Amino acid sequence: MEKINLLQKYIDECENIVFFGGAGVSTESGIKDFRSVDGLYNMKYDYPPEEILSHTFFINNTLEFYQFYKDKLNCLDTLPNITHKYLTKLEESGKLKGIITQNIDGLHTKANSKNVYELHGSIYRNYCMNCHKSYDAKDVFESKEIPKCSCGGVIKPDVVLYEEPLNEKVITKSIDLISKADLLIIGGTSLTVYPAASFINYFRGKYLVIINRDTTTLNNIANLVINDSLGNVFSKLK
Repeated sequence: MEKINLLQKYIDECENIVFFGGAGVSTESGIKDFRSVDGLYNMKYDYPPEEILSHTFFINNTLEFYQFYKDKLNCLDTLPNITHKYLTKLEESGKLKGIITQNIDGLHTKANSKNVYELHGSIYRNYCMNCHKSYDAKDVFESKEIPKCSCGGVIKPDVVLYEEPLNEKVITKSIDLISKADLLIIGGTSLTVYPAASFINYFRGKYLVIINRDTTTLNNIANLVINDSLGNVFSKLK
């Protein structure tokens, strides 16, 4: 409880807070992460998930890509958990200036957070690769085989696949938020996915807090490390 009290003190004291989150934010909503023992990367498929979720595989094996994508990444009925809801409340108080997420599930937006920066895109945005017409997630997940546009083009989710660059505007805004924060809370991420993890290097603020079940590469420089689930931590904050 001592660490929770210290985190509460940091939150009470700071007026410019940024949250940087990974898969651990959403696992308590029932979404599997990628790298845990029972995560997507440890499931058996004809191809490794890293290969399936690559740009090259999407272009060359579109049907197989969508079989995996629809089977494993459909979280349209998933609801935000206590972490998403707490962050929305913190944003409404004016203290939380932005959420930077590596997740593509859209749960922060579902929880009514406004300043959300999705480094790896979102399943909720989809577009035709030919005419660029937009489609919602249901059009993709409920489609037969490969989702096609009315013009005949293939619809692609606006998620960042392996071999694809991050959105420059999202990068710029994320770095700007981190560089101006006086409290940066990193939650539910192993900090092993680059370039996203490298953005933490721009933090020059007062307090760096890491909440993650496992050790991260930045534990040694953090002001506070809590090795627990995010739900356990945020349920105890006021």
